[in-house]
Amino acid sequence: MTMTDDPRTAAGAAPRRARAHTAAPRAHERLLRAADDLFYRQGVRAVGVEAVVERAGVNKMSLYRQFSSKDELVVAYLKRADARFFERFDASLAKHPGEPAKQLQQFFDDLTQRASASDYRGCPFVNVATEFPDASHPARACVADNKARLVARLSELAAQAGAADAPALANALALVIEGVYAASQTYGPGSAPLRSAASIAKQLIDAACAAGSTTGQ
Repeated sequence: MTMTDDPRTAAGAAPRRARAHTAAPRAHERLLRAADDLFYRQGVRAVGVEAVVERAGVNKMSLYRQFSSKDELVVAYLKRADARFFERFDASLAKHPGEPAKQLQQFFDDLTQRASASDYRGCPFVNVATEFPDASHPARACVADNKARLVARLSELAAQAGAADAPALANALALVIEGVYAASQTYGPGSAPLRSAASIAKQLIDAACAAGSTTGQ
């Protein structure tokens, strides 16, 4: 997918009032904020570059200077989402320093609360993956990277918590996380399946750590 919008007015089209040039750093931030909201709320394929420009309040040439294609804008949007995700992840862990089992549980408590917000639209990486079936698309590389990093962090915490099989626990917890994302959209905010996620995670964590304790004796 590439930008097909010509920055020049098409022949015969009604002229539009030109927007003033916006300084590059400010234009970049405005465009990313606009893409962030529009892509997350409406979907990447449903949103054209014209809508992003309108929301950002910059001229189209500013967009072309910052991003050579819509794909490049999508990748920038996902990198921004990735940074925010791990900021929230680390914020959950910071509530229980030095206690990995509680850190894992806290992440699920916080995720369930976040996924129960009325304006929550699920995981941006899951959303993008469903829109781009081609696994070679650059957006899919961002999705794979985010999910791989998450499993690695979960596995690290599981090992620190004393799980008998840290990778197995990490994979199980990762699957519960994906279930939270799906349930938030299908069953709705605050639904019973969504509320059960934290308790399921606790059972998995407790069982894995108890088995690790037994193995270590």
